[in-house]
Amino acid sequence: MSATFTAGLVQMAPAKTKAASLQKAASLVAEAAAAGASVVCLPELFATPYFCRTQDHAAFDLAEPIPGPTTQALAKAARAHDATVLAPLFERRGPGLYHNSLAVLGPNGELIGIYRKMHIPHDPGFEEKFYFTPGDLGFRAFPTPDGTIGALICWDQWFPEAARATALLGALILFYPTAIGWHPSEKAEFGPTQLDAWQTVQRAHAITNGLYVAAVNRVGTEGKGKNHGGTLEFWGSSFVADPMGRIIAKAPTDAETILTADIDPAFVEQTRRHWPFLRDRRIDAYDGLLDLWAD
Repeated sequence: MSATFTAGLVQMAPAKTKAASLQKAASLVAEAAAAGASVVCLPELFATPYFCRTQDHAAFDLAEPIPGPTTQALAKAARAHDATVLAPLFERRGPGLYHNSLAVLGPNGELIGIYRKMHIPHDPGFEEKFYFTPGDLGFRAFPTPDGTIGALICWDQWFPEAARATALLGALILFYPTAIGWHPSEKAEFGPTQLDAWQTVQRAHAITNGLYVAAVNRVGTEGKGKNHGGTLEFWGSSFVADPMGRIIAKAPTDAETILTADIDPAFVEQTRRHWPFLRDRRIDAYDGLLDLWAD
């Protein structure tokens, strides 16, 4: 069993240019490592403003291949600070083919693996189906010097199937890099309920799978205008929940923050022994889960 390690969550807003965002992210990785983190995760699409607020063909120019500028910059940071870095990016896979992806970079700067977002939302102000092809790599877990970690992205966090599938691959912790926030016109009426639901569903994944969950959100207000797609206020609130669903570290809603939390594989084992949800699954009776609806 691997030893306890420290996870680092970088809650940040993008800089004015992509190059400046990459420089800023590398500096924040260094700060997280200095605080003891050996696994560091950045928010979804951290290097640019959240361009999915609207449909704009010019935004495809923001995409890049793997390897590319983002993986190169953060591989260098990973190597410099002996850390594993989870680097979300807008991936250009080929002409007209793009993914919302995440690269896992090892402490030697090596590419451990790639995850491509499986569930793609399409709502006012979150026009992601216009930009992203759903992932084709399936759910994945990645070996690191600290143990096996899982990585999913934003909208994935609402689906219990995604969390369970990744847990069954041996993940000790699920990282959810995220870009989620409020439409200002809805915040007063729906804001507290939306934020509470977001936290609750991820805490539930921690409980039902007996592992840690780390939600890594961006922060700040982007865009102008009152209509959907005009302005989004990202609600920060990055957090880590332990295998009992308790929030053991939490960031504010409105400030850039380096959040750290200790991840104890022995506590994962202990929790699963006492709450054996994985043992008691009825895999012989779940055929209906493979149907879209019980017609």
